[in-house]
Amino acid sequence: MLARREWIHGWLLLTPALILLFAFTHYPAVTTVWDSFFSTPRGQRPATFVGLDNYEFLLADSTFWQVLSNNLWYALVTIPVSIALALVMALWVDGKLRWRGFARMAYFAPTVLPLIAVANIWLFFYTPGFGLIDQVRGVFGLPEVNWLGNPDLVLGSVIVVAIWKEAGFFMIFYLAALQAIPPSLREAASIEGAGRWTYFRRVTFPLLMPTTLFVSVNAMINSFRLVDHIFVMTEGGPDNASSLLLFYIYETAFQFWDTAYAATLTVVLLILLSVLAIGQFFLVDRRVHYR
Repeated sequence: MLARREWIHGWLLLTPALILLFAFTHYPAVTTVWDSFFSTPRGQRPATFVGLDNYEFLLADSTFWQVLSNNLWYALVTIPVSIALALVMALWVDGKLRWRGFARMAYFAPTVLPLIAVANIWLFFYTPGFGLIDQVRGVFGLPEVNWLGNPDLVLGSVIVVAIWKEAGFFMIFYLAALQAIPPSLREAASIEGAGRWTYFRRVTFPLLMPTTLFVSVNAMINSFRLVDHIFVMTEGGPDNASSLLLFYIYETAFQFWDTAYAATLTVVLLILLSVLAIGQFFLVDRRVHYR
């Protein structure tokens, strides 16, 4: 009887979270997949079943392939660079550094800024002629550059903003993991004559692998859910050179009002994220813990 009562109490405690989880995660995901097989309702015309027509249109959509290519390049650069930079910053501020608290605050400060504020700050930096970057370049006699108007430079400019924003956030996790490593390991390594690089490679970095897995999964998800910076800084231009997959979904759903095709794009995004996340777990899991 006592076990049954505890079982009932446990489910009662879980019920609010389960309701929210199903209402805002599972149900929308199922309805999105369902809507991708229908047409978009227009006025008095209801949605009709079209089967795989939306997916066939997606395969022939040149804009989708350009946006997907942009997003893959964006992820391939931002994920490793932001993680590496976060690790370097964490190692730096974890040492015996003067003004260590100020350095930690400076590295973490971009993380607490609203995304719209960050985009507007960097929009000022990138403004041709009047922006901070061109002002500094002008001191050395360098010409003005339209960072956000040049198709060859705009995606790289957005990548710089993302790395600046995310590296400090990931640094906090690495810093917490570094402080959890027992000091006795460093003392033992010193007795054995291990140098700094050997200690980092053989002891510190392997112990940081659980944190690296967590950070890499978050970095991967963040690389496919960027909308705010694109909306404020470039609106996907010029000629979709800076448009990413989630921003294209936003445009399709809320500017072109093609909700069925937006649902199709969302399904592709969910599949892509699932495959990448599962791949990360299978590839990195063997390195996460000593076996």
